[in-house]
Amino acid sequence: MKKIKVYIFFLIFNLHFNAYASDAEFNEWKKKFQLIALERGVSLNTIKNTVGKSIFLKDVIKFDRYQPEFYEDTKTYISKRTNSKKINSGVKVYNKNKKVVDKITKEFSVDKNLLLSLMGIETNFGNYLGKMDIVSSLATLSYDKRRSEFFTSELITLLILFDNGTINPNNYLGSWAGAFGNFQFMPSTIKNYAIDYDKDKTINLKNIEDSFASAANYLNKMGWNNNTPCFYKVDLKIETPRKYLNTSAKKIKHKNKISYLKKYIKNNEFLNDFDNLQAALVTPDYDIIPDAKKLTPAYVVFDNYELILKWNRSLRFALAVCTLKSKFKNAI
Repeated sequence: MKKIKVYIFFLIFNLHFNAYASDAEFNEWKKKFQLIALERGVSLNTIKNTVGKSIFLKDVIKFDRYQPEFYEDTKTYISKRTNSKKINSGVKVYNKNKKVVDKITKEFSVDKNLLLSLMGIETNFGNYLGKMDIVSSLATLSYDKRRSEFFTSELITLLILFDNGTINPNNYLGSWAGAFGNFQFMPSTIKNYAIDYDKDKTINLKNIEDSFASAANYLNKMGWNNNTPCFYKVDLKIETPRKYLNTSAKKIKHKNKISYLKKYIKNNEFLNDFDNLQAALVTPDYDIIPDAKKLTPAYVVFDNYELILKWNRSLRFALAVCTLKSKFKNAI
């Protein structure tokens, strides 16, 4: 049954992709968007020089529909992103920038291992920042119907950032989703959390100072706690109720204290120190991966894990980030 669902998904994707690949329709959308942007206070000059020159990027729609979070099982996803090569690269970045990273870590009370992990998974420590024109990427996704409202808002925010001089629009290249810099900030994240840490009057999210401080500021404001865990891998008992198994990253449900959830977890003694912490059960493969087992892999996740979901709404992404963070702790 799951294999049939996967086939239907890709059939629908192909039909949808073809339906929204018209240059004429995209140009018509641009005219309408420009009016909206003007109403939101974006200058006509910025609109002409950015959206006016944007193009429809068909690969962006393709990437949006076929993200690895949608098809890779958890073991594969995590192992690809937390291997020894990644760890060695992160240690080199830390050793080269130890003084400033330690200063930022202390100032914002955010674990340096978490910052290194996020940078490593997002951009391979700045080695892959993306090569797509962000305006065209956001325009394409705004024009597309799947998440139009979200990407329209992000595009307008980006244009306002260009207008007020917060960021330089020249050569503004990034990911297919419109994210930018070492930590892949979306425009709204840049607006709300980015910092000119080195005081050069420019926010440069490709340099270590500004990007690490901005990421640390973001995590601090969201409520990261260095003293509590992110997750633990567990073995669930067969009688675990289906309703307690979170398979979607949209919202973690049925949270309870560890002292309550332990009755569904085998060999749960290692969780005794966390009895009073709120947690939930996550089974990331079930309902997504064809023929996946219901109760495995399984994880008990805490507030820090949910915080990472705010960064990227993916169960596997959050697991990979926290896994790599733990490996850096042992390596540095």
